[in-house]
Amino acid sequence: MTKLATIEYSKRRKDLMQQLPQGAVVIIQCAPVYIRNGDVEHDYRQDSSFYYLSGMVEPHTTLVLVNGPEGCSSNIFCRSKDKLQEIWHGRRLGVDAAPHTLMIDNAYTSETLVAQLIELLDGASQVVFGFSRDNTAELVQQSLSKLRGLSRQGKISPTQLVDLDPLVDAMRLLKSAAEIDQMVRASNISVVAHKRAMSVCKVGMNEFQLAAEVHHQFSVQGSQRLAYGSIVAGGDNACILHYTNNDQVLQDGDLVLIDAGCELDHYASDITRTFPVNGRFSEAQKTIYELVLSAHTAALACIKPGAVFTDMQNAAVEVITQGLIDIGLLTGERDKNIADQSYRKFYMHNIGHWLGMDVHDVGIYKFNGESRPLIQGMVTTVEPGIYIDPDDASIAPEWRGIGVRIEDNILVTKDGYRNLTEYLPVTVADIETLMAG
Repeated sequence: MTKLATIEYSKRRKDLMQQLPQGAVVIIQCAPVYIRNGDVEHDYRQDSSFYYLSGMVEPHTTLVLVNGPEGCSSNIFCRSKDKLQEIWHGRRLGVDAAPHTLMIDNAYTSETLVAQLIELLDGASQVVFGFSRDNTAELVQQSLSKLRGLSRQGKISPTQLVDLDPLVDAMRLLKSAAEIDQMVRASNISVVAHKRAMSVCKVGMNEFQLAAEVHHQFSVQGSQRLAYGSIVAGGDNACILHYTNNDQVLQDGDLVLIDAGCELDHYASDITRTFPVNGRFSEAQKTIYELVLSAHTAALACIKPGAVFTDMQNAAVEVITQGLIDIGLLTGERDKNIADQSYRKFYMHNIGHWLGMDVHDVGIYKFNGESRPLIQGMVTTVEPGIYIDPDDASIAPEWRGIGVRIEDNILVTKDGYRNLTEYLPVTVADIETLMAG
């Protein structure tokens, strides 16, 4: 079970059902089990939205919420206790313990789901489920088909289907106090891990060895898993945005970019730092790094309730474009370069993304074609970067192959923002001092 209080999940279910009319039935299923190879399964990780509403980590589970005339009822369908299966595969919560443990009204075995759904959907005003979830869509279709076949017995099949995902996505985008606390803890773990990487990095290490130092720190501090596949990119590997090979030797005179974050009780962190393998930035590396840091600072300065998401990107683009002109990698006027998007040769991605239970968390970025306003309780990454093609002969040799990204996790607060990862060194001086220590 999660370290968040069980009442948090109960409140979320109530908040969801208050958005729906009487008679609505919500169906949400857990993540499926995936086979890695042969009969070996991938490590199981629960579907984020299912977990958000249930707090249940086990597979083969379905949550059904009913907005009945006497109020909302919650129903969980889960695996029954089975001593033999538990000897082989681990303990199960079971039907008897589920209601008290999860603060749910009723619990049934998973095998009874199809039959019970007929009763729960009978006379419902609408069925609410995730349209993008193929297994649930198939379950709903089969249930409604059977229900329509029982019309002569007085059964009434609902005719209105509603997509659940936009409702839950909007809820997940605004973090509660308990969620913020969880994300602070995850961020703190990742900060310590990145500091460890800076302190042990040396010429001749393999990228995967440096990754192992980060992952070890995640684990010893209590993180159960990575939030995503770590990027440890030495030299011009940093110019590959989603580099995950992590199998090259770190060379003297190169930078190394680490994009890595832990997950703590289903909440992600996401940090990037770039630093010199040998502990000292060259002049060219320092110039690019400090340009990215200036863009990062400019983007942060935009963050407050009422600002829109694209304000951060626009601020970073202005700084990066002018900086690239100043050092000769772009020519002409800044505004013309921005209009032509010439900067995208060196900065080709957006400023960041929502962060929460998923590293690229749910939530839309635009309303009616316009950039979304920031609201207190949102968490976003801020991650400008510059990546200079190592094979571009038109660029002076001292710049080629330099890749720099700086990424922090930012909570929108009442008056501005809080940097959840602020304790990780970010200036050239502070990084060099840590690495020399």
